[in-house]
Amino acid sequence: MKYLIIVLSLLTVLACKQPANDSKQLQQRIDSLEKKLEAAYRPGLGEFMSGIQVHHAKLWFAGLHENWPLADFEVHEIMESLDDINSYCSDRSEIKQLPMINGPLDSVNKAINVKDLSRFKTAFTLLTNTCNNCHKTTDHGFNVIKIPDSPPLSNQDFGH
Repeated sequence: MKYLIIVLSLLTVLACKQPANDSKQLQQRIDSLEKKLEAAYRPGLGEFMSGIQVHHAKLWFAGLHENWPLADFEVHEIMESLDDINSYCSDRSEIKQLPMINGPLDSVNKAINVKDLSRFKTAFTLLTNTCNNCHKTTDHGFNVIKIPDSPPLSNQDFGH
């Protein structure tokens, strides 16, 4: 019986031991994948902000034409982009200021939900001013956002 326990213990240890060569190959694969991941494309803060700027303009024209479904879509696209900034640009000090936009976005969202054009215009102005205040706070005051006077895309009908 003692002999059987020793043999079973020895077999268990041998079965669990992975050959050194397999461990080395596995570590090489991990290292290779980590290098590929480091080199993978990651959008920068500027790309996200440019996208937000387009959604900001489209949001204005959707609201102005009382196209509330489109306005709802655009405000949520802005929110999604801000979430992405928090995920992909966490190394940027500027993102500490992003929460200042939450109140104005919430105001725009509420105006859209009640389909109130006057309230929408007021909330959108607050949103635009808050964008500019954030830019000033983060030393990007040279990037001034305004209420758009022409649609960002000529091939979209905001009235439907």
